[in-house]
Amino acid sequence: MTLKRLLLMVPLLLLSLGAYAQTEVRGTVTDSNGDPIPGANVVIVGKAVGTVTDFDGNFVLETSVEPPFTIQVSSIGFTLYNAEVSASGETINVTMSENQTMLDEIVISASRTPERLFESPVSVERFGLKEIKNSASPSFYDGLQNLKGVDINTNSLTFQSINTRGFATFANTRFLQLVDGMDNSAPGLNFVLGNLVGMSELEVQSVEILPGASSALYGAGAFNGILFMSSKSPFDYQGISAYGKVGITSQEAAGDNTYYDFGIRAAHAFSDKLAVKANLSVLKGEDWHANREDDPLQPGATRANPGYDGLNVYGDEVGTLLNFDQLAGLPDGTVGQSFVTRTGYAEGSLVNYDAESVKSDFSVYYRPFADDFEIIYQGRVGRGNTIYQGANRYAIRNFILQQHKIEFRNDNFFVRGYITSEDAGDSYDTRFAAININRSWKPDQQWFQEYAQTYIGARLGLVPGGPYDESTAHQIARGQADTGRLIPGTPEFESVFNRVTADGDLTTGAKFIDETKFRHVDANYNFSHITRDFADIQIGGSFREYELNSMGTIFTDTDGPITYNEVGAYMQLQKNFMEERLKFTGSVRYDKNEFFDGFFSPRGSLIYTMGNARNQNIRVSVQQGFRNPTTQDLFIGLNAGRAILVGSAPDNLDRDIRTFPVSAGGQGFTGGPTVQVVGRQAYENAFSASSVQAGAPTAVNTPLVQPEEITAYELGYRGQFGKTAIDLSGYYNQYDNFISLSTVLVPFYGQAGDNALSLLALQNGDFFPYQTYTNSPAQVKSYGATIGIDTKILGNYDLGFNYTYAEQDFDQESFPDFRTNFNTPNHKFKASFGNTALFENFGFNVNYRWSDSYLWQASFADGVIDSYSVLDAQINYQVPSIKSVFKAGGSNILGDEYFSAIGTGAVGAIYYVSWTINP
Repeated sequence: MTLKRLLLMVPLLLLSLGAYAQTEVRGTVTDSNGDPIPGANVVIVGKAVGTVTDFDGNFVLETSVEPPFTIQVSSIGFTLYNAEVSASGETINVTMSENQTMLDEIVISASRTPERLFESPVSVERFGLKEIKNSASPSFYDGLQNLKGVDINTNSLTFQSINTRGFATFANTRFLQLVDGMDNSAPGLNFVLGNLVGMSELEVQSVEILPGASSALYGAGAFNGILFMSSKSPFDYQGISAYGKVGITSQEAAGDNTYYDFGIRAAHAFSDKLAVKANLSVLKGEDWHANREDDPLQPGATRANPGYDGLNVYGDEVGTLLNFDQLAGLPDGTVGQSFVTRTGYAEGSLVNYDAESVKSDFSVYYRPFADDFEIIYQGRVGRGNTIYQGANRYAIRNFILQQHKIEFRNDNFFVRGYITSEDAGDSYDTRFAAININRSWKPDQQWFQEYAQTYIGARLGLVPGGPYDESTAHQIARGQADTGRLIPGTPEFESVFNRVTADGDLTTGAKFIDETKFRHVDANYNFSHITRDFADIQIGGSFREYELNSMGTIFTDTDGPITYNEVGAYMQLQKNFMEERLKFTGSVRYDKNEFFDGFFSPRGSLIYTMGNARNQNIRVSVQQGFRNPTTQDLFIGLNAGRAILVGSAPDNLDRDIRTFPVSAGGQGFTGGPTVQVVGRQAYENAFSASSVQAGAPTAVNTPLVQPEEITAYELGYRGQFGKTAIDLSGYYNQYDNFISLSTVLVPFYGQAGDNALSLLALQNGDFFPYQTYTNSPAQVKSYGATIGIDTKILGNYDLGFNYTYAEQDFDQESFPDFRTNFNTPNHKFKASFGNTALFENFGFNVNYRWSDSYLWQASFADGVIDSYSVLDAQINYQVPSIKSVFKAGGSNILGDEYFSAIGTGAVGAIYYVSWTINP
């Protein structure tokens, strides 16, 4: 077939598809005051056919379904409205009354089936179109932090990490994020990069968060919480929408910088069979600058201290113990010894702080029978620049994540298959950039040799003007060793910087290469339409295959990609008793990773509705869950500078091989011998780091990592009293085989515990820190509670507040080498106040958040986060004649900068104005 004939057939095909649209219904949807309700859903009862109202509340429904039939009109905050359609061409005007029951919103995530939030068997938080419109935050994703029980740790301007119920760093591998059913985690990183490559604000239909374990339905990744983002159907939300936000970011370290965010959405239904949609959004701004120069391990130390290691200064991690007496052949105690580090570079000299997020997607929806059966293709591509803080600070540049999905579904089942792949682009490790820039102009051995010789000479009077005191001698020695140092901003520095950040060998460069991907298939069938007289039953399953491909820069895949897979299946039963006042939900899932034994995850819950008005209920649930070790837990092989990370998959232990110089007797500075260390030694021949620091070296054998397990208990209450809704819950979690990093010191010779050579290795500095992946022998527990109250006061003002309490129970003193990374404040308080219709077409909203101080633990650095308060606010004005909403607002408008982690930039203020067309 020629291209010309194909092009001629396309419009004929579209015309033939459109020929089925024989019935047309028009109408207008307004509230009790006569104001239009945009975005209201208008659907044919019993069919997956419908549309939505435009900005003026008008709708046009075209369908091949012949009258008579019933249409149902729904909008969040209003009661459902049913209307009979008796003939084509009919005009229906709908007046909707405000719904006093705030818990009537429909959620899907808790049970994989639509149900009222009021009837959910577990805690659920929902963020819909109304909340997005009223959010004062710069984006809908930022606005999620106002929900109860939800934390957002700000890693950078374009990367926020959601955390529920604790135990998370920015690499939150205990939290799952699904975008239209697809796991949005980066395959090689094993965690979600916030909304960097997620969904455009115009495309979001609703967001649901389950702040607890959900392994019984969603498998190993759903360990401590799940976020579900659902997009708008092109059948229901048609036309062109756009938004633009411009403003500034303001931070003491970075000053005031331009910020903008633009997006456009286009959707069209050619008929009741075929519809397409596309989205594009672009965000750019200046990232939060990280400029802390304090030394976390030596409070009060400055660069005048020979062993200084600044927090956001890199390259100064390279250090060694210089025994000056031994090197000079002098009696012990003559000039002594010191631990000395190289001179580092501030982060600002190594990072371009331009932040960017570009998200695009394209979808085709096809309903071959013009009913609820759909075939969907969806492709999402996101590219961005951000800062990620893990073991080091990583400059993420031109990072790309793509997802492509084919899905078959109707009201009773779905089968979807998708692939998620990432490309690290031009990303690099800032710490290794500094280390290897230093080594490019002077090797470590030469630098330390010059330092030692100069220091000894200054102390003994061999340097003019000497002898010098210890402090002055160190300054003179550093100045001499730094002769030839590359200066940031010079062409010489930029040339070396570009070469180092383009080199993927971490012994000479800093670039990390990652083209990891995973393939995923999952399916679900709901038998409720068959078994409803007995119970609602559904079954499902999933299969996933990982393909790790970092070319040896992150994983030990130097000889080619590493693949492995996991499979799971589940079943759920729901049944109502006692005149539908008592609802039982039982679920069980079985999962098998090829490296570990299979695991069953059961869940049982009861919810009882009380009162004559059925406006109160209590719920209780018990479930078990598990978390498989991540790809990095299993196969990482990375020298992070301060330690080497070695995954504990059995065949990974012998894949990581490192060569170190042996410096005993000063040989390290005179071309002395080297030694090879295999990753296995970190697990079988090492000392615990804490015991060495305490002066009593103790040998440890570290068990290989196993899946982490949780038993979760939850008790909750929901009630609706007129215009006031109350939702409270308490939980208790018990973790077994808690996955954690353990820091050990591997001696270069001898066997740990031999009380001979290995101790000599420690004494001579002939060892290196390793971080192993294992399970805590201690049982870790956590517990907490939330309460949220939403009401209307003074007529039409919305008032809400919530409080969250969280605590862990772990004996750190008995297990000093294990770090739980709880990273959650004990107390959080949030409040909101606003009015969507203060007067005609004008609304406002104010959000306040307070966080208690807490201990932040992570591989980059530990420290206490001070308590902080944040105030966000916005005003908005609708102009119906041009279908627009104008908004002016800001985040952290008082400008009180705060940290959410140790090592990141302080979070400043964002002020913006926006214009949204046809929201």
